[in-house]
Order: sequence, then C-alpha cells, then structure tokens
Amino acid sequence: MTQVHNLWKTTTGLPVVGSTLGKRVFSIAFAQKAPYFATIHPRVTELGPNRCEVVIPKRRSVQNHIGTVHAIAMCNGLEMAMGGLAESTIPGDKRWIPKGMSISYTAKATGDVTCIAETDQAQWDAAEGDLPVRVRGVLADGTVVIEGTITLWVTSKKK
Repeated sequence: MTQVHNLWKTTTGLPVVGSTLGKRVFSIAFAQKAPYFATIHPRVTELGPNRCEVVIPKRRSVQNHIGTVHAIAMCNGLEMAMGGLAESTIPGDKRWIPKGMSISYTAKATGDVTCIAETDQAQWDAAEGDLPVRVRGVLADGTVVIEGTITLWVTSKKK
C-alpha cells in the first residue's frame, strides 16, 4: 500500500474523527501535494486501487461566464482523481507521470461534478510505457458532463 492510500485509510478510519471529517482532512492534505488542486475546493469521496472519486462543488470560484462549472476546473478534478488512483495502485517498483489528456465535454456542468478515474488491475500488472486511465465527470442525476482518457507514462524506478 502506498503512502497516499495509507493516509486515506488512516484519516477515514479514525473512530474519533469519523469518515466524513477524515475525508475532509485527507482532501485538504492531498490538495497540498499539488497546490493547484486546492483551487477547485476538492472533496475526495473514494480512493483505492483502480478507482478514485473527487467531487468539485459548484461555487463561484469554479464557474465560467454562463454559470456552469468551468471545463478546466473539471480537467483539474479529473487529474486529481487520476493522481489518487495512480498513487493508490502503482506497484512499488514503478513510477508514473501524466503524458497526455484527451477529453470531450458532453453536457453543461450545472451542479457539483463527481470526477471519477478508473483502471483495471491487469493494466498495472503489465505496466511499462503508456497506461490509459478512464476518466469522467458526472452530475448527481448521472449526467456525464466530461469524459475521456488521461495517459500515464509508467516506468521502472532506477536504483
């Protein structure tokens, strides 16, 4: 288990703190790893191997000129979800870096957006080079507002 996944289990599993407050604490700490993530006020709601969910609350600071969640704010949320997934899944002898993103905007983001990143374990078991991560953003009613792929470059750690 990676440091990120350990921190998630610790913060969400403390009986005194509780799951809800633990998720808030984790979200703040994780957003500080890459401070730009904090600009979307993210809430990590699920984190584990092969899946991560990050909620972007619809608030003025992430809206565009028509009052919907800005496309780049959603890309930021998708990248954060991908990063949480990658940090929770990658084998200890590997490292990763984002290589590219291919995204389609499919509907107006009129409310909070849940950004979801997913992979299959078989991808990581054979990881060397390009590794595509499926990403999408959905509204509470299930409407997909953004979807695509973030490609990671996965290599062995140098010793």
